[in-house]
Amino acid sequence: MLEYSEYLKIFIGLLAIVNPFGAIPMFISMTADESTTQRRRTINQVAMGLTIILLVSLFAGDLLLGFFGITIDSFRVGGGILVLLMAISMLQAKTSSIKQTDEEADESIQKESVAIVPLAMPLLAGPGAISAVILAAHKADSLLGQLIIAGGILALSLVVWVVLRLSPWIAGRMGATGINIMTRIMGLMLTAIAVEFIVSGIKGMFPMLA
Repeated sequence: MLEYSEYLKIFIGLLAIVNPFGAIPMFISMTADESTTQRRRTINQVAMGLTIILLVSLFAGDLLLGFFGITIDSFRVGGGILVLLMAISMLQAKTSSIKQTDEEADESIQKESVAIVPLAMPLLAGPGAISAVILAAHKADSLLGQLIIAGGILALSLVVWVVLRLSPWIAGRMGATGINIMTRIMGLMLTAIAVEFIVSGIKGMFPMLA
C-alpha cells in the first residue's frame, strides 16, 4: 500500500485536473435559466455523475487497458501528455479543448439538462481526470489502496458539490480575475504532475534510463 502522503498527492492532483473553480463561469451560464430548485438538482446530478464516472474508471481501468493491449507505461506517457496540454491551457486561464470544444459548449446551452453532458463529462471528469484515476489505481496496486482512492473521489465530488452550490457567491467575491488566478495555480501544480507521469512512463519503457 502507498504512503498516505501519496494518496494526498493523488487527491490534490485530481482536484487540480477537475478544477471546480474554473468550471464556475460555464456552470453559471449553462444554468442561468434554471430556478433555484432546478439548479440544485443539476448540482446533485453533476456530483453523482462525476462520482460514477471516476469510480468506474478506478475499478475498470485496468480491464480496459488489457482489452486494448495497452501497457501501463505507454498509458502513463500518453496520459501525462494529455494532462500537460490541459495544464498549459490552465496556465493561460483557458478551458482546454481536450475537455470541451466551442461547438460542444454552444450545443450544450440548448439542451434541457446539462448536468451529465457536458458538466460532469467532459468538463469535470474529462480524459485527463479519467487517465489520472486509472494511473492512480495501478499505482495503488491493492484493493485497500483502491478503496482509499475511492474515498478520495467521494471527497472530491463533495468539494465539487460545495463549490457549485456556492458558485454565485464565489463568482461575486472572486470575480473573473480571482478565478483565473486559481486556475493558473492549479495549472502550475498540474504541470509538475504531468511531467512525473511522463518521466515515470519513459523509465518503465526504457529501464536503462532509470
